[in-house]
Amino acid sequence: MAELISREGNKVEFKVSVPAAEVNRAYDQVWAGLARDVRVPGFRPGKAPRKVIEGRVGKGYVEQEVRDRLLQTHYTQAARELKLSLVDANIDPQPLQSGQSFEFTVKGETYPDVKLGDWSGLNLTAAAPEITDEVLERTLSDLQERNATFDDADRAIEASDQVTIEEQGEDGGTYPVYLDVAEAHVRDALLGKNKGDTVEITVPAHQHGDHEHAEHTVTVKIVDVKTKKLQALDDEFAKSLNFDSLERLRTDLKAELERRAQQEGEAGRREEFINHLVEGMQADIPQALLDRRREAMQEEIQDDLGRQGVKWSEYEAFMKEQGKLDEFMADLGKNAETRVKRDLALEKLAEDLKVEVSDAEFNQTMMALAQANGLSPADLSKQLGPNGINSYYVSLTREKALQQAIAQLSQGSAASSEEGSAEGQAESDAE
Repeated sequence: MAELISREGNKVEFKVSVPAAEVNRAYDQVWAGLARDVRVPGFRPGKAPRKVIEGRVGKGYVEQEVRDRLLQTHYTQAARELKLSLVDANIDPQPLQSGQSFEFTVKGETYPDVKLGDWSGLNLTAAAPEITDEVLERTLSDLQERNATFDDADRAIEASDQVTIEEQGEDGGTYPVYLDVAEAHVRDALLGKNKGDTVEITVPAHQHGDHEHAEHTVTVKIVDVKTKKLQALDDEFAKSLNFDSLERLRTDLKAELERRAQQEGEAGRREEFINHLVEGMQADIPQALLDRRREAMQEEIQDDLGRQGVKWSEYEAFMKEQGKLDEFMADLGKNAETRVKRDLALEKLAEDLKVEVSDAEFNQTMMALAQANGLSPADLSKQLGPNGINSYYVSLTREKALQQAIAQLSQGSAASSEEGSAEGQAESDAE
């Protein structure tokens, strides 16, 4: 049971009381899991007494597991019961004991008041690209190119050749160059040369990542020259790609291209609709909300850098040295504002459409997400924590609202088209 204690502006506080029966049920579930997973010498699996298991894992572990399980379930339920869309929250749990009710208090911040413009008559113009015969033939040609073979060529280098070069100097290496996709300065330097020739390639000034490179010369030796050989577009080519015939390859390839085009069209309509919502939205967004999102995005970047073995402090110092730190932080702030506005618009859309995600829908998606990450639903819930679970529920609600709104617009557009066709036919008949 959830009870609202106070609400001032975007600040909210509420209390949640979990009945003793549900506390006991959570204890039983945790003990059942431990009995199954904890191996105790001298006892068959599932037969060790609780006291013995508790001695191996510790009493504090059991209580923490039960507390986490109760918070993960009842925090999200309470927010839904009180119709609160929480940005973030601090949870203060009271002492936990088997056979007694469990209480916790939540202090958080809700999303600001939002008003959306009228979108009911919006005409979404984004459409799936047309898959013409020309597109299909171009895709087949790309398949030919990707499956090309190369034979030795005892002649001067031509425009479609594969050339193996050995870069001279201490840091040199040997690597292939495909002339039909090579940069102009490389292609121009190698065309007409022969195997065994030494060639100087002038590399123009350019920027690579965060580094500025001045114009310089690279000396290479031509190690090998090979000519491209394309397979004929026939049944044998199709069979090499595991298709029965060229006709079957064409049919399946066109179906796949149309599927991707449909996805592209749907993605375009989604973006068009969300952009329309954001442009017409009225909201006084607290700076704290923008700052929190920017900090979260910065932490994601730091984590990504850490996985690559780069410390944030080093990356920050490098950007400062290059004079790009202020620009980076400004872009980060703009991206954070964009994300916050999109979230607020979709949150309000879900509220206006009275969209809800049922327990069955939520549990089904949580199970699918857990399986996709190789986790059990319980482990996933533990990783997400109460705030993470609530955020995931909110994201599902937004997505459901977005799908419902676009379906509503599509139905309206289809009805208008049918009405227009009927009127046109009536006029034609009258004539």
